[in-house]
Amino acid sequence: MRLLHRLAPGVLALVCVIFLPYEAASHGRPPAGDTGPGRPFGAECLVRVDGSTVTAHCHNPYPDPDGVRLHVECVRWWDLDSDGPPAVAGPAQTVRLDGRCWKEVGAAWVSHQRVD
Repeated sequence: MRLLHRLAPGVLALVCVIFLPYEAASHGRPPAGDTGPGRPFGAECLVRVDGSTVTAHCHNPYPDPDGVRLHVECVRWWDLDSDGPPAVAGPAQTVRLDGRCWKEVGAAWVSHQRVD
């Protein structure tokens, strides 16, 4: 009985992560110190995981282009993690990035890179 009480929170959290779709902010925002003096940078990205598919919408409100890239980590060891192709979010532009796993998605985030 004690074992059941110890495992219940972990099992419940795992079920919620695997079966419920969620939205998360991008983890790949550059630190404030890397933007240069007075030059804001970085698209705002909304990442949505629904089952085995991942969709990210990135909007760049700044005048400098942002090279965004979707990264997907899968739960299963045999399911290949993927790094999507880079896309350029120009000034006042929104781009859509897609990715997927065969089974469950473990984590998904967008990385940012300055484009010259």
